[in-house]
Amino acid sequence: MSVVGFDLGFLNCHVAIARAGGIETVANEFSDRCTPAVVSFGSKNRTIGVAAKNQLITNANNTVSCFKKFHGRAFNDPLIQKEKSNLPYEIVHMNSGGVGVKVMYLEEESIFSVEQITAMLLSKLKETAEYNLKKPVTDCVISVPSFFTDAERRSVLDAAQIVGLNCLKLMNDMTAVALTYGIYKQDLPAPEEKPKIVFFVDMGHSSFQVSACAFNKGKLKVLGTAFDPYLGGRSFDEKLVEHFCVEFKTKYKLDVKSKVRAVLRLFQECEKLKKLMSSNSTDLPLNIECFMNDLDVSGRMNRTEFEGLCSDLLQRLEAPLRSLMEQIQLHVEDISAVEIIGGATRIPSVKERIAKFFGKDVSTTLNADEAVARGCALQCAILSPAFKVREFSVTDVVPYPISLKWSTEADEAEGLHEVFNKNHAAPFSKVLTFYRKNPFQIEAFYSDPSNVPHPESKIGQFVVQNICAAKDGEKSKVKVKVRVNTHGIFSVSTASMVERMEADEQEDQEAEAKTQSTTDTLETDGNEKPPEAKKPKIKVKNIELNIEASLVWQLGKDLLNLYIENEGKMILQDKLEKERNDAKNAVEEYVYEFRDKLSGPYEKFVSETDQSNFLALLTDTENWLYEDGEDQHKQVYIEKLEELKKLGAPIQSRYREAEERPRMFEELGQRLQHYNKIVEEYRNQSEAFQHISSTDMEKVEKCVRETAEWMNNAMNTQAKQRLDQDPVVQAHEIKAKRASLDSSCHGIVSQPKPKVESPKKEEKPLNGVNENHEEDVNSEKKKTNSTQPQQNGDCHPNNKGTIDMDLD
Repeated sequence: MSVVGFDLGFLNCHVAIARAGGIETVANEFSDRCTPAVVSFGSKNRTIGVAAKNQLITNANNTVSCFKKFHGRAFNDPLIQKEKSNLPYEIVHMNSGGVGVKVMYLEEESIFSVEQITAMLLSKLKETAEYNLKKPVTDCVISVPSFFTDAERRSVLDAAQIVGLNCLKLMNDMTAVALTYGIYKQDLPAPEEKPKIVFFVDMGHSSFQVSACAFNKGKLKVLGTAFDPYLGGRSFDEKLVEHFCVEFKTKYKLDVKSKVRAVLRLFQECEKLKKLMSSNSTDLPLNIECFMNDLDVSGRMNRTEFEGLCSDLLQRLEAPLRSLMEQIQLHVEDISAVEIIGGATRIPSVKERIAKFFGKDVSTTLNADEAVARGCALQCAILSPAFKVREFSVTDVVPYPISLKWSTEADEAEGLHEVFNKNHAAPFSKVLTFYRKNPFQIEAFYSDPSNVPHPESKIGQFVVQNICAAKDGEKSKVKVKVRVNTHGIFSVSTASMVERMEADEQEDQEAEAKTQSTTDTLETDGNEKPPEAKKPKIKVKNIELNIEASLVWQLGKDLLNLYIENEGKMILQDKLEKERNDAKNAVEEYVYEFRDKLSGPYEKFVSETDQSNFLALLTDTENWLYEDGEDQHKQVYIEKLEELKKLGAPIQSRYREAEERPRMFEELGQRLQHYNKIVEEYRNQSEAFQHISSTDMEKVEKCVRETAEWMNNAMNTQAKQRLDQDPVVQAHEIKAKRASLDSSCHGIVSQPKPKVESPKKEEKPLNGVNENHEEDVNSEKKKTNSTQPQQNGDCHPNNKGTIDMDLD
C-alpha cells in the first residue's frame, strides 16, 4: 500500500512519500524536488511539469498555468473574469457553466475542464511517486488551501478520481504544516497541561494564510484560521512588472502589454530580480535581450525602492493576523512560537512585518517549500494500515459557519439553524430531529457570505424522501445526520424515520413467561397485591430514508467517466509518442557516436572504401532526420537504425574481438601450462599424481597437445589477417575451447588420492573398556606394574610398541 502526499501549489508542486526510514520529498526525472504546475499541449503529445514550463514562452497559447483557482467556479465568476485578461491561453464557458481551457492538441482544437487539467498534473506527480517507490500508487493525501469552499474541494476530488487516485483526505495546507512541526517534537506539554500555542504563517505565490494551533503530546488542535486569498508572491511580481512596463514605455517607446510573450518574459525576469533583492540591498540590474522589436532593454531596482512600490501589499499582512487573534481570544504573550513558510516569506520586509506584529523573532525551522507535502505524507501514513506511526490526533476546523434552511409545513415557523459555527471542530457529525408527514427539503449554505471568497454561498440542496405519517396519523419522527467530513466537505450523510409499534401477542406471551419464571424464585411475605394492568410494549424501528443531493458543484457520473476514459487515451498517446521519440533519438545517437568513432578507435577496423561509404550514409541519415525524417512513425526509425547497423555491426564486432581475443588466448595458454606441468610431474613420478592411471594421464596429455596445436594454428592464421577483415577465430570460440579443455582434464587431474589404511593393532582403551568386554582397571594396573616401573602422570611405551597412560 502506497503512502504519498501531494502538495498541489499554485505555481509549484511537491511529492512526499513514506519509506522505512521516514518521510522523504522525492525528485522528478530532472532530479528536481519541485515540479511546476504547468501543462503544455502539442501536435503529438502533452508535456507536464519542468518540460512544460520550458514552453511557457515558445508555446504560450497552448501552455496552461495558474489554473488552481478555477476549481469550483463558474465562468462568469468575477475572479475568473479578472484572471482572464492576464492569461496567455484562452478560457471559455463550458456547458456545465464552469471554466474550460481551449488549446490546440493533436492538431485539433480541444477544450479541457479545470478538473482534467489538474488530473493531468496529478498524473505526473503520481508517475514521480511510482518511480521512486517502485510500485503503483493509489492511496494519497492531497493539500488544498484552508479557504477552499465545498465546491472547490469537490472539484479537486473529481480531478483525483479522473487519474485513478483514491484521496484518503483533502488536507488543509496549514494543518499539514502543523502536523509536520508537531509530530517530531519531544518537548510538547502533557495532555492534561496547558497546550503550546504556535502560529503558522504561509505566504505562497498566490495567497496568504495564517493558522493558530494548540499542541499537547500526541495531539494537535487547530484553533482557527485566517487568510487573504489574493495576496502572495505573485502580487509583488505584478508590482515590478507594472513598474518596468511604465519605464520601458517612456525609455524605449515599447507597449509591453501588447505582446503576450513580452509580458511572460518580463514576469520571469522580475521574479528573479525579486529573489535577488531578498539577499542584496544594493542596486540590481534587470537586462533582457531581444525583448521586443529586436531591442535589448535594461532597468535597475533596489530593495528600498521595491518596498516603497509594495507598501500597500505589506499593509495587508496585518489584517489576517489581527483577525485570527480576535477569533481565538489570545494575547501575543500566549504564543510560544511563530513559524513562517512559503516562498514569499523570504522577502525581508514580509518577514519583518510579521515579526513586528507578534513582537518576537519568527522561526524558520521548517522547510519553507516542502513542509506541506511532508505533512500530507505523514497524514497518509497515519491513515494507512501499512505503516506504524506514533499516535498523533489531528483536529481541524470549519473555516466558514454553515447554516441549514428547510421547507416547513403550514403550522410551523420558518426553519433556519446554524449547525456549524466558524472554527467548529472537524470532522464532526450532528443529528437533527424533524417531525414530518411528507418528504422535505434541506438547503445548506454559508451563514456569512461576505467573508467567503466565493460568489456562491449555497452549498447544496438535500431532499429527504419516502416519509409518511405515523399509524396514528401523527407526524413521524425523522432523524437527519449532517456531517463535515475528513475532506472538509459538508453533507447530509444519513436520514431515518423512527417508527413506534407495539410488540405482537406472541412476543408479549414470551415476555410474560420470562417474567413469571423470574418472579417464582422470589420470596413473598404472604401479602398478595392485585395484578397491575398490562402496559403495551413499544418497539422502535428505524427505517432508512433516501436522500437526493443536488450540489452546487459536482461532476455528473457520466461526465466523470468520460473524463476518465479520455485521460486514459491521452496517457496512451503520450506513451506512444515517447516510444517514437526514443526510436528517433536512437538513430540520431547512433549517427553521432559512429561518426566520431570511425575517425577514432574504429578507424583501423574498416577499409577506406567502406569507411567512405559508411560516412556518406551517416551524413545522409542525419540530413534525413532533420528533413523528411523529422516526423515519421516509430517503425520507420527502427528500420533506419537496422540499416545503419548492417554496416556498423561488423566494424564494432572486429573492434570488440580485437580487444577480447588476446585476453582469451592468454587465459587458454595459462590453462595449457597448468596441465602441462601436471603431466611433467607425473612423468617425474611425483607422489601427488601417482594415483592417476597411465591411461587417464595419456588422455590429458593428448587433449593438451591437440588444444595447443589448435591455438598455435589459430594464432598464426589470425596474425596474417588485416584488422579491417573479419577474424578467423572469435573470442567465444577460444572461450569454448578453454571450457572443453577444463572439462576433459580437470576431472582426471583432480581425482582424490585413495586413503591407505594402516593394519589394526590391538589396543586397550582407557579405563579398560572396549566394544566387547570390560576389564577391571585395578587388574590393568597390576599388569602395568609387573612390566614397567610406575611413573605417575607420564606416558611411556609398553612391550607391544603402543603407549599406555597411567590413570593414578
